[in-house]
Amino acid sequence: MAASGNAENNSELRIFGGLDDLATDLAEYIAQLSEDSVKERGFFTIALTGGSLIYLIRKLSEAPYNKTVDWAKWYVFWADERAVAKNHVASNYKLTKDGFLSKVSILNSHIYSINDNLTVEEAAREYEFAIRQLVRMRTIDVSEHNDCPKFDLILLELGSDGHIASLFPHHKTLEHKEDWVTYITDSPESPPERITFSIPVINSASNVAIVAIGTEKAMAVQFAVDLNTSFDAFKLPARLVNPTEGKLVWFMDKPAASFLDSADES
Repeated sequence: MAASGNAENNSELRIFGGLDDLATDLAEYIAQLSEDSVKERGFFTIALTGGSLIYLIRKLSEAPYNKTVDWAKWYVFWADERAVAKNHVASNYKLTKDGFLSKVSILNSHIYSINDNLTVEEAAREYEFAIRQLVRMRTIDVSEHNDCPKFDLILLELGSDGHIASLFPHHKTLEHKEDWVTYITDSPESPPERITFSIPVINSASNVAIVAIGTEKAMAVQFAVDLNTSFDAFKLPARLVNPTEGKLVWFMDKPAASFLDSADES
């Protein structure tokens, strides 16, 4: 059972006693967004990351979702990716393919991974170009407030240092306003070279979901959602996530929410 609450930036907090309950609710949340987007626009555009997220969304490959979700209308992207070969153990693409994509019926032509034959800078530029082409075609919607792509859902996981995607504390990429996709060569986590969506792109999405699991995330969760607390957002990039037109939903277990008052409600 989840305890729900509202953070100060009008986001929704969903707190779960166990990972199975979290994964079940997350699957239902994604499936409903997919249904709504397909009905409204004819497509569902989703950007993923890696890590434990892929384990959690595997419920979508099980009944009833494997039959009820309109997989042919899905377009899949990555909000961040490591500049490694697609078959490398560190590749978010490989993790997602092995753990999720290979188990559902999404068209291969609708799966947009980075070109692993390019430099990280070239890969970022090419990835942004591909997204721009899909925005022109309106496969990806466009923000009414800027020219950024408006993904139906960007699904992120919170790092213990407060990073999201490959946007790390105090990194210069946090200040990038014009690039949709940028790159880093000095990630504090291995591997060092990565591409990542910029903050404006994340904040232009119709829906953003952030997953936080474990006690090591508790401090980052507290400062990310409690906007009444004075804190330098560049120390904790998740605090910068505040969708302009969309909605932010947090999915977290009790240990990750242990510093929040709402964690005691369930």
